[in-house]
Amino acid sequence: MTDQDKSIKVDRMRYTKNKFSSNLALLAIIFDVFYFVSIYKSDVSNYYYTLMIGASIIYNLAFMLAAFLASEGVKSYGEKYCYLLIVLGVLQFVRIFYIPWNASHATVVIANVDVVVMGAAQFVRCAIYLGISGIALLLAAVVGIQKSRVLNAYLATLGEEVRRD
Repeated sequence: MTDQDKSIKVDRMRYTKNKFSSNLALLAIIFDVFYFVSIYKSDVSNYYYTLMIGASIIYNLAFMLAAFLASEGVKSYGEKYCYLLIVLGVLQFVRIFYIPWNASHATVVIANVDVVVMGAAQFVRCAIYLGISGIALLLAAVVGIQKSRVLNAYLATLGEEVRRD
């Protein structure tokens, strides 16, 4: 690729959207929904009927809203939204060690028989869903930051106002 081709590619960024980062953030939401459904469809006795699950449901709603808004922000090369994606991505990994980890090590008594709340296969599935979601968010953030900085540097050389959103 010649220097002129690179310059044209960067110049086109002024008129095109950052769909790659945006789509990765939307993919993260989809995998969060898979996790959400996987956890709540497999209730064993009344293990999940606690304040912790109520908070988890509220967090899931807030997560989906924040991730969607950040996906729209990174679509227009907003660098500050990338930092929100980083925080959300890290939190997805932290969540693996909260409900899924605790549920995989918990048992409840049903008809005088100890029953494991979450089996190993379901734990692995939940961890994979949250892991893919976290990776997608972190990748979206890294790509978004890189593209935003390239575009802002190019705009500065043209004397145009650098994007601050």
